[in-house]
Amino acid sequence: MSKILILYHSSHGSVTNMAHEFADTIVAQGGEAMIRVFEKRQDHDVVVTKQDLISCDGLAFGTPTRFGMMAAQAKAFWETTSDLWLKGALIDKPACVFSSSSSMHGGNEATLLNLSLPLLHHGMMLLGIPYDVPELLATEMGGTPYGATHVAGSQNNVSLTQTEIKICRAAASRLLRIAEKLT
Repeated sequence: MSKILILYHSSHGSVTNMAHEFADTIVAQGGEAMIRVFEKRQDHDVVVTKQDLISCDGLAFGTPTRFGMMAAQAKAFWETTSDLWLKGALIDKPACVFSSSSSMHGGNEATLLNLSLPLLHHGMMLLGIPYDVPELLATEMGGTPYGATHVAGSQNNVSLTQTEIKICRAAASRLLRIAEKLT
């Protein structure tokens, strides 16, 4: 059974909902999902450790967009991982990224690319969403070939659409499938 780390930060709940779509899909397909956050905000939150990164077989990493960049909490964590980089501890682990913004052109794609940078520096294998996922061509809200996205609305009150959910599930399935092939 492959162990997938779902590592995220969420301010208003959209990224949390996406993370749980990833986790539910991974568990439904026989994998183990480890949900972790960068800072404890609720009693049930589990804060990520470097050991979580080392022990996982794959990583799904997400934050809301902050002017086209990852949330500061995530950046602060990655800045502590130089020791893992020096050891090559994450080389060849598959990974994917996901994000949420308030508006359609609110920076989701830029954020996905920004989320990808520390993963690439660590030698991880970045997985996008291929166009054999039909929802990618039909989406009117979130979803890109770079990763799953959500458009939450200016009041952060728009729920994940069925298309966005299917794209999250497709990304999670692919991540698990590749992790299983590699382990």
